[in-house]
Amino acid sequence: MVVKQELLYQGKAKKLFKTEDPATLLVEYLDQATALNGARKDEIAGKAALNNQITALIFERLNEKGINSHFIKKMSKNEQLVERLKIFPLEVVVRNYSAGSFAKRLGFDEGVPLAFPVLEFYFKDDHLDDPFINEDHIKILKLADEKEVAEIKKQANAINQALIELFKEIGIRLIDFKIELGKRADGTILLADEITPDTCRLWDEQTNEHLDKDVYRRNLGELVPVYQEVLERLTKKN
Repeated sequence: MVVKQELLYQGKAKKLFKTEDPATLLVEYLDQATALNGARKDEIAGKAALNNQITALIFERLNEKGINSHFIKKMSKNEQLVERLKIFPLEVVVRNYSAGSFAKRLGFDEGVPLAFPVLEFYFKDDHLDDPFINEDHIKILKLADEKEVAEIKKQANAINQALIELFKEIGIRLIDFKIELGKRADGTILLADEITPDTCRLWDEQTNEHLDKDVYRRNLGELVPVYQEVLERLTKKN
């Protein structure tokens, strides 16, 4: 039995708790949606359970494809047990199509296929609004060393390919996504955090309908039915 202990961290969508095992953490997903770096915030009943189930299924499928993560097991409808890692203060974004800030920043129309996956880094710091940075910035800020950055990039590209295949099987186009990674005491780097419609742009292959948090960001409709659709497709595939 896992015993929830001290609250270690509360973010926009999750809480992290210590457990009786110092090597593991309990993640509790929250019924909360945010946009504009937290400036907009709403309680959305049912979102926590959906994201918990979706990320558990995706981490399990990635594991089958040989991609390891901090995920251990789902504990309840909105909780999961994960391995405790030292998280890099980096958001790693991989883009397969132009969308969002990329399209706006570089003058692309949304939905244009990119010639190759574009990998971006953002410094994870709410006070600075998570600024876009490059590898020299990472070195100056001592967020990761060159070997770690190379491994992060290697894993991000492997994760991208695996996710493209996974979502294609259920009729979804992976536009872009954000991941976080962490390392064990021995230096092993693993995928961490979550992979959900909160952290991915997902478009239906046939209709280009948004199946992600842009529904909330852009006031395109109700969020829960969209996330439920993603979960149902993943569950049927399993």
